[in-house]
Amino acid sequence: MAVHPRVQTLTQAFLANADQEAPGLVQGLYLTGSIALGDFRPHTSDVDFVVVTGRRVERGDLDTLRRIHARTRQEVPRPQFNGIHVTSEELNRDPADCAPVPSVVNGRFRHRASADVNPANWHVLADRGVTVRGPHPVELDVWDEPEGLRTWSLGSLDEQWRRWREKAGRLVTPRGLAVLGSLAPSWSVLSVSRLHFTLRTGEITSKSGAGLYALHAFPERWQRIVNECLRVRRGVQAPSLYESALARRRAALDYIEMLLDESLRPGLAT
Repeated sequence: MAVHPRVQTLTQAFLANADQEAPGLVQGLYLTGSIALGDFRPHTSDVDFVVVTGRRVERGDLDTLRRIHARTRQEVPRPQFNGIHVTSEELNRDPADCAPVPSVVNGRFRHRASADVNPANWHVLADRGVTVRGPHPVELDVWDEPEGLRTWSLGSLDEQWRRWREKAGRLVTPRGLAVLGSLAPSWSVLSVSRLHFTLRTGEITSKSGAGLYALHAFPERWQRIVNECLRVRRGVQAPSLYESALARRRAALDYIEMLLDESLRPGLAT
């Protein structure tokens, strides 16, 4: 699969820095997220990665990895490079059984984090991961169990997204004010739609694919907010479908509340 030139520049810079700083440590580099799902947007998307290391990362490796990512970020500031560092053995088992791993989260290196250590990331890697270095993902024997993916998706909606919706519903808070912009409503509406798609089908789609799915999965009254979020996602330079930011914010929050209730009702099955 061909990747965008910006992504090629970024990944080659990372590998060059890794091989110089820690020869032999990075044995595999795979791209997941929007790149693997065919929805990469050069000006807004992150580059999501899974690095497979030749050994379990020890304390002495952590500062080295931090330097590698700092050098790469200095050389190629955009797009942002976010992901995890795991061994092939960790990919062979349920991510729920994995300890926190070295990660880059929102551009910041973390010694131990659980972001992206989940069945959705494992599934995308196994099914559509883009190889930059290393064997094809099928040769990694990545753990990929439908029931684990479903359980994780339900938990994400019931815990993460219910909390998100509650906090975003308070206007005079950082999160509440963020939803007055265009990016936060688009990201949140399409993200929860992706999880509903997974619960219904057992598969994972892109944010754009989730929007197209939502246009057909839910009543017509929700099409306006979904189309608005797709407009923002695609970077279409056209007027908003809403007369005000407040009206769009309310529609997005109402949609998320509806989808949470719909997703968590008994009987929604793959």
